[in-house]
Amino acid sequence: MTAPDPAAFAHPFRAYTPASYGFPLPEGHRFPYYKYAGVRDLLRPALPVLETPALTWADAARVHDPLWLRRWRRGEVDRHEQRAFGLPWSPGVVERARRAAGGSLAALHDARRVGWGANLAGGTHHAFADRAEGFCLLNDAALLTRIALEEGVARRVAVLDLDVHQGNGTAALLAPEMAAGTAFTLSVHGERNYPFRKERSSLDLGLGDGIDDTEYMRVLRAEALPALDAFRPDLLLYLAGADVLAGDRFGRFALSLEGVYERNREVLVWARARGVPVVTMMAGGYNRDHALTVAAHASVVFAGLEVFA
Repeated sequence: MTAPDPAAFAHPFRAYTPASYGFPLPEGHRFPYYKYAGVRDLLRPALPVLETPALTWADAARVHDPLWLRRWRRGEVDRHEQRAFGLPWSPGVVERARRAAGGSLAALHDARRVGWGANLAGGTHHAFADRAEGFCLLNDAALLTRIALEEGVARRVAVLDLDVHQGNGTAALLAPEMAAGTAFTLSVHGERNYPFRKERSSLDLGLGDGIDDTEYMRVLRAEALPALDAFRPDLLLYLAGADVLAGDRFGRFALSLEGVYERNREVLVWARARGVPVVTMMAGGYNRDHALTVAAHASVVFAGLEVFA
């Protein structure tokens, strides 16, 4: 994949994608393979889209059990583990997970440099220290939080998770940082949706089925953003899930495409107004209308270009 020349754009921003890193899937599998290339192709006229670097295993071990990582590298995983992950094991699926997380880490460096970094994948919030769930093998939000804190990039990191599913792995992994007051995890999700056993985030806002644009934005403005203000982060990790859209196969909300764009823009305006660098990650999106999924995921980047450029 050849990226556009950055000099051709009137802004310093770029995005990262693992779209060219494939892995075998059974015919008819529910994993939304199509959306990564679709988002990349839709955004290419707007900013450089670069291939994601691979996360090192040493960095992955900052939040994941090294012995567990070794078993996944070697394919020493059983059917139960693969079923919980939702994807069959292959060298390609492991490499793809490293690339997805590596894109988030590259976007963190961009956020430090220009205020905003974008990964066209990631948001893998169901991964635990030694357990893969829900298409999530490596938890990039927890990893970025720990790297930022340990390397002095930030003193307080907020994870704003607006995927329709609760960020259970992130909450579990960052429990020590939450207790120390250096991390704040905020999840706005479907209360009756997966995962059915929720972990405890710093703030969980579980919403009912069928929520629309108006009510969702009320919750965002009246509860979520004021909670971020109270925490006063100096780095924001934003999981901009598209599975809040009406028609999503695994979501139960009823937001419109315009509502998702308004949500994304509101979050990014909040970050820019307070001088908080932000990393955006795609998280989930499984709409029956594939074009709608792609457009919703791309909307966070279009909003970022509007707000930051």
